[in-house]
Amino acid sequence: MAGPVDPRTGLSAARFGVYVHFPFCLSKCPYCDFASIAAKTVPEVRYTDAVLRELELRLAVWPSVPPPVDSIFIGGGTPSLWSPPLVARLLERLASRLSLAQGVEVTLEANPGAADLERFAAYRAAGVTRLSMGVQSFTPSTLAALGRAHDGPTALRAFAAARAAGFDNVSMDFIYGVHGQTVAQVEADATQAAALGAEHLSAYALTLDRESLAEEVPLARQLRRGEVSLPVDDEVVRMQRVVREVYAASGLERYEVSNYARPGRHSRHNSLYWTGGDYLALGVGATGTLPLAEGRVRWSNHRSAEQYLAQVEAGALPQATHEVLTPLEQFEERVAMGLRLVSGVDLWALCRDFAQPTAEREKTVAMLVEHGLARELDGRLALTEAGFDVHSAVSARLM
Repeated sequence: MAGPVDPRTGLSAARFGVYVHFPFCLSKCPYCDFASIAAKTVPEVRYTDAVLRELELRLAVWPSVPPPVDSIFIGGGTPSLWSPPLVARLLERLASRLSLAQGVEVTLEANPGAADLERFAAYRAAGVTRLSMGVQSFTPSTLAALGRAHDGPTALRAFAAARAAGFDNVSMDFIYGVHGQTVAQVEADATQAAALGAEHLSAYALTLDRESLAEEVPLARQLRRGEVSLPVDDEVVRMQRVVREVYAASGLERYEVSNYARPGRHSRHNSLYWTGGDYLALGVGATGTLPLAEGRVRWSNHRSAEQYLAQVEAGALPQATHEVLTPLEQFEERVAMGLRLVSGVDLWALCRDFAQPTAEREKTVAMLVEHGLARELDGRLALTEAGFDVHSAVSARLM
C-alpha cells in the first residue's frame, strides 16, 4: 500500500521515518565511504541489543509523541548479513515503541552475494516489504574495478530469489562513471536491469572527490596518485543520458536525479529526505534529524562500532556530532535536496518559511530559465535535463 501522496509532486508526502544502520560487511569496497566494517565475525546479538537500547535513549529525550512512522530503512554495510530473527526482533520493538502508519514501507539493503531464497523469505516473514539490492553492474570488468565480490549471474539469481520469496517491490542500485567503463557497458547494464522488471532502479555516478566523501577511500587515493583515471565529464554525462533513455523506454520514470521508478513505486524513505522530512536514526554512523526541545537537531553517531557499543552500553547517547540547524541551513538543504526532484521545489514558500530574501533569487531564477536550466510551473522551480547535469552549481547560485 502506498503512503499519502503530495498531489503537486506525485511523491509520498511522508514526514517521518526510521533509519537503522548495520555496519558490518564481509569486505570493504574501495569506493565506499559509508560507516562500514569488514568483520569475519559479526557481533549481531550485541549489536541488536545496542540498537534497541539506543532507541530507548532517543525516546527518553523526545519532548513530544513521535508521529506515525511511514518508512523504515535498514541500510549498511550489508544488512542481509543480519540474521532474520534479529531483524524481526528489531521491527517488533519499533512497532511496540512507535506508531507505524498503515502500509509502512520497510526496506532492507541486500548484497547479491550475501542472500538466498530462504533468507529473503525469512526477511519477508519478519516484516520487510521492500528489498534494495546493491548490484552496481553486471559487467565483470566494472565489478572488478569496484572491488565487488559477486558476479552478474549471482545478481540475477538474487533477484529471482527475491521474487520467489514474495517481494513485489525490489530496487537495484547501479554505478556508472567507473574507471575503465564504457558507454556501451553502461547501456548493457541498464538494458539488462530494465528487462528484469524491477520496480525501482538507481544509477549513481562514481564520486571520489574529497568534498563529497565522509572519509578518503582507497579508490580516491589511487585516483590522487594517478593509478586510475575516471571517464571525462562529457562521457559521464553521456552515460547518464543513455541510462535515462533505456529506463524511459521500459516504463521507468525518472523522478530524481539518480532514481527511476515504475508508477507508484518511488522510494518512500528517500522521498522523505528529499522533501524535508524528519527521521530517527539508530546504529553506528547513522545520521538523524528531529525536532527537539532546542530546535530542529541533526546528529551523527560514532562511526567506530566499538565506540558506539561502549557508549550505548554505558547508557549514553552515542553521538559524535550534535547541532541545532539554523533557518538558513534548513533553507539551503531544502533547496539542494528539492532540486534533485523532477518535480522541483516551491522556492518562494521556502523563502517565506525560513525568512530568506527573494530579490536576488528572482534574478537568478530568471537567468536559469532563460538559459534553459530550469522551468517554473505552478509556483514550483524545477531543473531541466540540462540543469540536472549541473545541479550542484545551480543549487549554489540559489543559496
